[in-house]
This record gives sequence, C-alpha cells and structure tokens, in this order.
Amino acid sequence: MRDIVVFSGSAHPRLAGSISGALGVPLSEVEITRFSNDCLQARLLANCRQRDVYIVQPLVPPTQEHLMELLLMIDAAKGASAAQITAVIPHYAYARSDKKDASRISLGGRLVADLLATSGVSRVLTMALHAPQVHGFFSVPVDHLTAIGVLADHFRGRDLSDTVVVSPDLGNAKTATLFARLLGLPVAAGSKQRKADDKVVIDAIVGDVTGKRAIVLDDEIATGGSVVELMDRLKEFGCTEAAIACTHGLFAGPAVERLSTHPMIQEVVTTDTVPAPDWPQLQVRSVADLFAKAIARIHAGESVSSLFDGVDPTHAPPDARLPLG
Repeated sequence: MRDIVVFSGSAHPRLAGSISGALGVPLSEVEITRFSNDCLQARLLANCRQRDVYIVQPLVPPTQEHLMELLLMIDAAKGASAAQITAVIPHYAYARSDKKDASRISLGGRLVADLLATSGVSRVLTMALHAPQVHGFFSVPVDHLTAIGVLADHFRGRDLSDTVVVSPDLGNAKTATLFARLLGLPVAAGSKQRKADDKVVIDAIVGDVTGKRAIVLDDEIATGGSVVELMDRLKEFGCTEAAIACTHGLFAGPAVERLSTHPMIQEVVTTDTVPAPDWPQLQVRSVADLFAKAIARIHAGESVSSLFDGVDPTHAPPDARLPLG
C-alpha cells in the first residue's frame, strides 16, 4: 500500500479515516481555502507524483459545496502528476436526476459525471446508485458497491419467522428480492407514485404482509415521507410492525422526528456512507471495510466484483450468481 494516498474532503472525514485505517495507510491532509470572493481552493499536502490517489467525498449537504471541493481536489491531484485518481463517492446525490421526465429539465446525474471526467478523474468508486442507468452516464470506469450484505448481517441470528422484506416501490423490488434471499424471507413491494420531492402516494402493497413484521429496505431516506406513507399502507394491509433499513440515511428536515415517533417503526438501521444525525437510537453499520477492500483490489489490479459473490448476482461472476427464476 506504499503507493496509495488517501485524501478526504470536508463532507465525511470520519469515514475517510476509517477507510484509510482499514487500508493501513495514513489519511493525508488537505488544505481548503475560501477567498474573500467566496471562491474555493484545494491544496493536497502530500506527494502525489506517480501514486494511486483516492479522494473520499460523499455528496451530502451542502451538496454543491462538497461537489466543488471534490472537483478541485481531483484537479490538484492531476496537476501533481498522480498516476491514477479515484473519486470515492459513497453517496452520489445527483443519481436521482437520472431521466428526462418533464420538458426542458436538466439531467444532473449525467452533468456531474461529465464534470468529474473533465476535472481529470480516472475512476469512480461509489455505492448504491439510485438507478442502474446512472452507471452509464460516466465516461470513466465505475465500481459500484452494494451494502445489502452489510445490512443483512444486522438481522442475521434473529428470529425472523413471520417476517417479510418490503420495498417502498416496484423499482427497488429487485434489490429487495436479493436482500430477502440473503435472509431467506419472502418479499413484497409498495406501488408508489411520486408527486413532488417530499410527497409520495403509495396506493397498494404487492405481496402478503398480513400478520407479519416487515423489514423495509430502501436505497436512500431523505425526509422520510415515503417511509411514513408506506407505514400507513402496511398497517392497512395487516402488517404488525417494521424495521427500516437503508444504505444512505440522509434524514433531512423532519425525518428523525417522523421515524423515531412512528408507532409502527421499531428500529432504523443505515450505513455510514453519509454522516449520521444526532439520533442515539439509530443503528449505523460501517461500510469502511468494504470500501477499503475495493480500493486494495483496484490498486492491485484485481477483480472488485468478487466482493459480491453470493450477495449481488448482477455484479458477481456467472458461476457465483443466485438463480433469478
């Protein structure tokens, strides 16, 4: 690991420190300067020449600020003659801007991918993109990790009789099915329509949840509106209680109050792809070791997909894939 250099922006230095610790390399320092005209400047305080540089920066609020920091750090590494520059973006916020579903609308997911490539990044390492097509927005290689194995580990060893995995919408049902298979559980899904950024309608539940406990799996929770709407439908369909599991726990605005006080919700578990809010009851599983293993394999020129053997058949080698029939 002598030729690996790891930097962190200001978005989530704790995760970056955990990743570098798992790699056995020090976290190198970055100097971010804000000038009187509000412009930012990034200076990397470690030698990058002909070295493998990894810059850890999830795109979390203030998202635009952290995105600009990341672009500037990539540019600084490129100017310092880094051999390879990998942007480690545990949460790629603009993945939700992935389709042209209105007239004259921007595609932020593709634009940010273009900005990263233009800044000089060699590769992107991320986790749980909101939609598969976002992967195709990038003109550089992308290694796309999944946290469903880490989240499934949280529930292993429990009595899961009369338990069902529930996806908030049909679009996430495939991932929920993979998660359910890891735990040997059936799966159900909500039929969701999004009316606005913070307003959704779930008008039906596909699958049997009557008399069962639910484990609700989602890729991202922002305000918690979708989860609360889903809880109301699950109760109507006879579900008794629920645990909530998500990869990216942003918990913005009223989310903590909504989820912590809802009578149906017994537990909320997430990962540390983003900084955790001040919520003592929140269960946080670390993905630092998974990112460290991926970085070590990228550096050594080894397969990253083997990390998903038996976990995610869409990424695992053919002989390791679970049957989908």
